[in-house]
Amino acid sequence: MIWNGDVLVSEGEGGVYGERMLGGARVWDPYRSKLSALYHVGTGIELTPDMRVLYLGAANGTTVSHVADYVEVVYAIEFAPRPMQDLLEVARRRKNVIPFMADAARPEQYAPVVEEVDLVYQDVAQPDQAAIAIRNCAFLKTGGVLVLMLKTRSVDVRKDPADVFHETLNLLTSAGLFVKESVWLVPYHADHAAIICTKPSGV
Repeated sequence: MIWNGDVLVSEGEGGVYGERMLGGARVWDPYRSKLSALYHVGTGIELTPDMRVLYLGAANGTTVSHVADYVEVVYAIEFAPRPMQDLLEVARRRKNVIPFMADAARPEQYAPVVEEVDLVYQDVAQPDQAAIAIRNCAFLKTGGVLVLMLKTRSVDVRKDPADVFHETLNLLTSAGLFVKESVWLVPYHADHAAIICTKPSGV
């Protein structure tokens, strides 16, 4: 990852969402991006130029654009029509972003397009977040990484966020994934946690 002092940046064309520029690079704001927040509060995963990424819940393409600055290709999955319009503009300016309008809970919709990936990154606001992540690990190569941005209030607003967090960890490990890191994203994003897993052989 590229840091300018204590500021995380990515090297790409600016002006995607009004982000600041610093030393010719784009400032990756942890308050605007949960992945950036992860790098500030935890270890995260090193993004490299040879990586292929399946991004679930691409929204307007804010974080997608930064990830695309680092990696070979991003398959960006988004379900809602309005943010999809912004995502298409991001893809127009970054040729390594492949947008696809589909439901992340139904990976069969984009299975004909997506090849084996090094990283599955998930940021969807649905109750069955763990199940969606596990389903999409079918695209993940052995030894690949899953990064799940857990929105605890979207899973069950009645439960304590800590209970949702531990239940999700149990679901992921029960599916055979190895939890490498788990961290809350405070102070940047309340009631959000990041869970990083690796996919062992045979899963």
